Amino acid sequence: MKIEGVFTVAVPRANVWRYITDPEVMGLCIPGCDSIEVTGPNTYLASVRIKLGPIKTKFNLEVEVIEEVEPDFVISRTRGEEGSRASMVSADNVLRLSDADSGGTEIYYSSEVAIVGRLGKYGHGVMKKIAKKLCDKFAEDFRKRVENGETV
Repeated sequence: MKIEGVFTVAVPRANVWRYITDPEVMGLCIPGCDSIEVTGPNTYLASVRIKLGPIKTKFNLEVEVIEEVEPDFVISRTRGEEGSRASMVSADNVLRLSDADSGGTEIYYSSEVAIVGRLGKYGHGVMKKIAKKLCDKFAEDFRKRVENGETV
């Protein structure tokens, strides 16, 4: 399932880059993220709660930054499972930053996501709708934090 979108932040790209590459800031903006831990120069562990219809679950995720070019893009890979191993998720992700016509920064995101197990049984339409809602919430929280100059 492909998830992609674009949002704008009214802050210069160099400033946005500092926030988007700070795992603590990202953790605060990701809906349901309980914790994020740096495990290496390009690796992180995250615990994320997700609600899909009547199912509430928590994923333990490993995130690896594959490539980054400051202040243009970050390519990462996410892999993880529910604590009970009932579902597994993998995603190849791209974040691209570019100068917006308004003087701020345009952020394009794209993920190719695969979910198997009990959550993989949900229909594509339902999963995409939930993913869109989570992405919109992330964009809103990230925009507010960056535009207000908030740190962790």
